[in-house]
Amino acid sequence: MKLNIVYKREKEWFVGHIQEYPDYESQGKTIDELKGNLIEIYSDIQKGLVPDAEPFQLLEVAV
Repeated sequence: MKLNIVYKREKEWFVGHIQEYPDYESQGKTIDELKGNLIEIYSDIQKGLVPDAEPFQLLEVAV
């Protein structure tokens, strides 16, 4: 399985979300901490612990 993580640096933190679930944001002091936090969120979603989680769809458009 491959997850796409979108993130940015905000001062001392890395803040991001899984591309398909932008409503569920997390942060970490390092990229690895952020990645671990987001994998945990994804795991909770897959287990049904976040019942209202609906993935966003990706549409690629050539311009």
